[in-house]
Amino acid sequence: MSKTKPAPLPPDTLIGGYRVVRQLAAGGFGLVYLALDGNGQKVALKEYLPSALAVRAPGELLPEVPPEKLSLYRLGLKSFFEEGRALAQISHPSVVSVLNFFRENETVYMVMNYLEGASLQEFIVTARGLKKKKVMREATIRSLFDEVLRGLRIVHQHKMLHLDIKPANIFITDENKAVLIDFGAAREVLNTEGNFVRPMYTPGFAAPEMYKRNTGMGPWTDIYAVGACMYSCMQGYPPHDAPQRLEKDRLAMSLARLRGVYSDNLLEVVQWCMAADPLSRPQSVFALQKELNREEAPQYTAPGLVDKVRWRLGGLMGSAQPAPTRASERSSFLDS
Repeated sequence: MSKTKPAPLPPDTLIGGYRVVRQLAAGGFGLVYLALDGNGQKVALKEYLPSALAVRAPGELLPEVPPEKLSLYRLGLKSFFEEGRALAQISHPSVVSVLNFFRENETVYMVMNYLEGASLQEFIVTARGLKKKKVMREATIRSLFDEVLRGLRIVHQHKMLHLDIKPANIFITDENKAVLIDFGAAREVLNTEGNFVRPMYTPGFAAPEMYKRNTGMGPWTDIYAVGACMYSCMQGYPPHDAPQRLEKDRLAMSLARLRGVYSDNLLEVVQWCMAADPLSRPQSVFALQKELNREEAPQYTAPGLVDKVRWRLGGLMGSAQPAPTRASERSSFLDS
């Protein structure tokens, strides 16, 4: 079977009463299109089409799945459909709204509200390019993740996990509202049944337990990713991935470089969220919210001589970086 990525649906294709305008995004588990509903309103149409399991020729509607991968394809299809059903029950401004979900062309489509704006990843890339002492202001980080956590708390209350929180999956609307997008339930089901492990996860944001089979995941797994996102907002780059950290953990040293730039409390919150041991992290979103919203005068500890010596010996942190998409100039958000 060819390793060519599945071709997107052509413009003007009619699917379930929605007309495809153009492709918006493509990932390992599907494609997202800008589409119009029957009233001409814009929607985002997400199509389940894992590139590791299926191909589709240009101009075709039906995916081709080899017989040996059909059971796995159907397993992911079922999970994707159930994810759509569960998300349709959630109504919160910080969680992407699922308007409809349906089966067609031997796959499943999820219809979501179309968001105008840019991803947090794009903001980080833009802010990093400004080369200021602070990649993002602390007040901005706290406000942004307060919104993210409000949405995530509702998700967890519905017995769901996101499992793919990263800056690219936190969308900032033109009204400066944060919205969680692109849940990873189907991805996780396929991981437990198949042999894809690392390709499923974005290095730096996946908790250590996600790299192991038969390991208990829970709210603490998403909380690790939230901490990694906050870290990226402060450093401009993602942290080292979990396997690297388990070999040699430089997180504390990297956060120490930010002393005096960000408050001690914020640095401690990030380190707490990103503890390698799941039991050492906040066990619920509520516990994290409580700490992040603590009302007290912020303390800023300047880095000491020992810290500076360790930096020189240990080298700089954060060689990996998120792939830039478009450098959106959103100064109203970055400077808020």
